[in-house]
Amino acid sequence: MSRLDDALSGFDAANARDPNTETVNGQLVPKELIYGQRMSARLAAFAPDAPETVQLAARAQHIRRWEVPRDSYPEGRAGYLKWRTDLYKRHGEIAGAIMKDVGYDADAIERVKTLLRKRGLKTDPDVQLLEDVICLVFLEHYFHDFAQKHEEEKLIPIVQKTWKKMTAEAHRAALQLDYAPVDLALIRRALGSD
Repeated sequence: MSRLDDALSGFDAANARDPNTETVNGQLVPKELIYGQRMSARLAAFAPDAPETVQLAARAQHIRRWEVPRDSYPEGRAGYLKWRTDLYKRHGEIAGAIMKDVGYDADAIERVKTLLRKRGLKTDPDVQLLEDVICLVFLEHYFHDFAQKHEEEKLIPIVQKTWKKMTAEAHRAALQLDYAPVDLALIRRALGSD
């Protein structure tokens, strides 16, 4: 196995301990384990030549996220932003420790931490690539269930904000995903093309 394979296996082992589960193909699987694997699969489909550091950051995007639940921070936007910022740092530290254990140098570890902090969105192509994949995974795997829990007036701005974070190439990929008809109709309304 390569160093990359060793790191990805380490990330998967960390995420396999998630007590929260999701049913995938009739089997219960740890939520963050399947999320990381979906991130890797979407990255491989969307950008097969992605740099190794982006491959690592994609798989580590939510590493051990369940350990810091959202409700452990205050409600509201300020609490949400603090939670998210703290998670970015925590994900980088956990991923960095696993990477170090399998032989990555400090520069590669720091690059993955930068990607996980999402510093340079719209200016750093690798950060933008990671964000594109995050948005595509959300739309492909999580949007339908999310949409079932919220009213359209809340969903429209969420779709619009998600769309603004993405490149034109990601927009094209997003419109090729296999949506439920009701979800595609809502997305088209949000984009003003229904």
